[in-house]
Amino acid sequence: MSPRLDFSDWWGKDSKKGTPVVVKMENPNYSVVEINGPDSAFRPVEKNRGKNAKQVTWVLLLKAHRAVGCVAWLATVFWALLGAIKKRLIFRQGVAVATEKLGKGKLVLKIIRVFLVTSLAILAFEVLAYLKGWRYFESANLHIPRTLGVQGLLHMVYVAWLTFRADYIAPVIQVLSQFCVVLFLIQSVDRLVLCLGCFWIKFKKIKPRIDGDPFKSDDVEAPGYEYPMVLVQIPMCNEREVYEQSISAVCQMDWPKDRILIQVLDDSNDESIQWLIKAEVTKWNQKGVNIIYRHRLIRTGYKAGNLKSAMSCDYVRDYEFVAIFDADFQPNPDFLKLTVPHFKNNPELGLVQARWAFVNKDENLLTRLQNINLCFHFEVEQQVNGAFLNFFGFNGTAGVWRIKALEESGGWLERTTVEDMDIAVRAHLNGWKFIFLNDVKVLCEVPESYEAYRKQQHRWHSGPMQLFRLCLPAIITSKIALWKKANLIFLFFLLRKLILPFYSFTLFCIILPLTMFVPEAELPMWVICYVPVVMSFLNILPDPKSFPFIVPYLLFENTMSVTKFNAMVSGLFQLGSSYEWVVTKKAGRSSESDLLAAAERDSKTMNQPQICRGASETELGLLNQLKEQKEAAPKPVKKVNKIYRKELALAFLLLTASVRSLLSAQGVHFYFLLFQGVTFLVVGLDLIGEQIS
Repeated sequence: MSPRLDFSDWWGKDSKKGTPVVVKMENPNYSVVEINGPDSAFRPVEKNRGKNAKQVTWVLLLKAHRAVGCVAWLATVFWALLGAIKKRLIFRQGVAVATEKLGKGKLVLKIIRVFLVTSLAILAFEVLAYLKGWRYFESANLHIPRTLGVQGLLHMVYVAWLTFRADYIAPVIQVLSQFCVVLFLIQSVDRLVLCLGCFWIKFKKIKPRIDGDPFKSDDVEAPGYEYPMVLVQIPMCNEREVYEQSISAVCQMDWPKDRILIQVLDDSNDESIQWLIKAEVTKWNQKGVNIIYRHRLIRTGYKAGNLKSAMSCDYVRDYEFVAIFDADFQPNPDFLKLTVPHFKNNPELGLVQARWAFVNKDENLLTRLQNINLCFHFEVEQQVNGAFLNFFGFNGTAGVWRIKALEESGGWLERTTVEDMDIAVRAHLNGWKFIFLNDVKVLCEVPESYEAYRKQQHRWHSGPMQLFRLCLPAIITSKIALWKKANLIFLFFLLRKLILPFYSFTLFCIILPLTMFVPEAELPMWVICYVPVVMSFLNILPDPKSFPFIVPYLLFENTMSVTKFNAMVSGLFQLGSSYEWVVTKKAGRSSESDLLAAAERDSKTMNQPQICRGASETELGLLNQLKEQKEAAPKPVKKVNKIYRKELALAFLLLTASVRSLLSAQGVHFYFLLFQGVTFLVVGLDLIGEQIS
C-alpha cells in the first residue's frame, strides 16, 4: 500500500518561522497590514468584519449602475416595439392588410371589435372596483350589500352587475363547460388508447413484412423475375418551385423501364410554368424514361378531377397498381420495391401508405410545431389504425393503390375537397384493407408561412365534415361489421374531426376567458392545467427532440382551434368557404443528398460536353423559347408581411380577458395571462416580421 501524503496538518500549524514584517504607508487612507508569518496572509477573512463607508458606497453605486442599465435596456426594447407597432399598424410600412373575400368576414371583425371594446370597459370597471375595495368574492358565497349600504351610483351599478352575472350568466357557462369537459375527457381517453397501442407495436415489433423474394417468378418453366405494371402519377398545379425535383426523384426510381409509366398531370394555368414542365418531361424522355405530359383544357374538380381524367385513358387498363405523389414529394429510388411487394399473395389489400418526412421541419417555429402534429398523426394514429383495424385515411400522396380497388370503389369523385379521404372511406366500405409502412419515408415540405398553413388547415378540417354528410347514409346501409360502422361514425368522423375542434375552441377560447369575468363558473385545475399538459407530452413522444417546444406547441394549438372550428362549421353546414381549394405554397426545399447529387450532375455537365440526340427542330425551338422566357422573367418581388386583423382583434380580446385574472385571488390565473400573451404573439407571426428561427 502506497504511503499517504497528507499535508493538511502541517499546513494548518501556526508556524512562527520567519521574521515579522511591518509595512507602514504614509497615506492615511490605507490601512496597516501586519504579516506575522508566511501563511497568515492566506487565512480566511472573517465574514463579520466591518466594511468602511467607501466600500459600501462603491457597492451601492455599482448596483445602481446595473439597475439603470437594465431599465435603459427595457426602455429601449419597449420603444423599439412601439416603433414597430407604429410603423406596421398605423403607417403600414412593409405590410399589407389581408382582405376579406366575403362580407361576413368584415361582419365578424366588427363583432369582435364590439366585444373587445366591451371587455375593455368591463376590465376598467373591475380595476376601479378592485381599487375601491369592492371585493365580494373573498369567500365562496356571494355577499351583496343591502340598498342602504350602497354608496354612490357607480357602486349600485357594480352590485347590479354582480347579481345579473350570478343569476343568469354563470349557470349557462357552467352547463356549457361541463359538456365540453366531458367531450375533453372522451377525446383524452381516445388519445391515451392510441398511445398505448403505439407502445404495444413498439414492444412487440409489429409491422408488415415481406415473405421471400416477391419478384421471383412462380413459373417453373420460365424462371426469373416478374415485376408488375405500375403507373405513377404526379398531379400538380402552378408548382414552379418544386416540379423539377419531384419529376427528377420519380424518374430515378429503381424499377424496370418497360414496367412503369409516369404521368405528369399538369393543371397549371400559367403558360410559362407549362413550358417549364414540358421541357423537364422532354429531358427525361430523351434519357429513356417512359414519361408523358398531360394537361387538361377543362380544369374542373381540382385534384380529384385531374386524377379522374388521367385514369380514364385507355392504356391504364394495362397497369395493376398506381402510385401517387404530390408535386413537392421526393420518393427514394427503392420506394416501389418497398411498397409493391406487400400486394403479392394479399388480394384483399387495396392501399399501401408510406410515411411523410419533412426537409424543412427545422426552418422556423411554425414548421417545428407542424412537425409535432404530423409525427403523432403518422407514428400513432395511422400506424395503430393500420395495424389493428386495417383502415385509416389516405393521405392523398406517397401511397400505392391497387387499381381494381379504385375502380370497385367508384373511382375519384369531385364532390369534396378531400378526395383522398373520400376514396379511402368508400374502399373500406367495400371490404378493402390498408397497410401503413412507418419505416418507408418520402421527403416533402410543410408550409413555412402562417397564411399557407391557415389555408391548408381550413381545407383539411372543412372537407371531412362535407364528406361525413355525404357518406353517413352509405356507412349505415353498408354490409361491413357493426363495430367498423361505429368506428367510422363515432371515432373517425365525430370524435377526431368534429368534437376535437369544437371543444378546443369552446373550452379554451370562449369559456376559459369568460371565467375570468365570471368567477362562479371557474374551471377545475385539472381541466386547465394537468390534463392538457399530459396530452401535450403524449403528442410530443413520437418526436422527442421537440420537447423544448412543448409550451409554444400547447399555446399554438389552442390558438389554431379558432381556424379549425371555423372550417369545421363551414364544412358541416356547407358554407361557401368549404368548397374553396387553395394550392399550398411551397418553397422548393431539397434534402442534403439531393443537393449533393444536383451539384455532382452540374459538375459533370460542365466538364463533359453532352450531345443531345433525338431532339427535333420543334423541340429545340421550344427550348429556345423557354430560355428567352426565363431571361425575360421579372425579378422576384420582395415578400410583404400581412396583418390578419380578425386574428389580432381576437387575440387582443383574449389578452384583455386574461388581464382580468390578475385581480383574482388565485395565483394560477397569472399563467393565463402568460398564455394569452404568447397567444397574441403566435397569432401575429406575420406582424412580427421574419419567421422565428
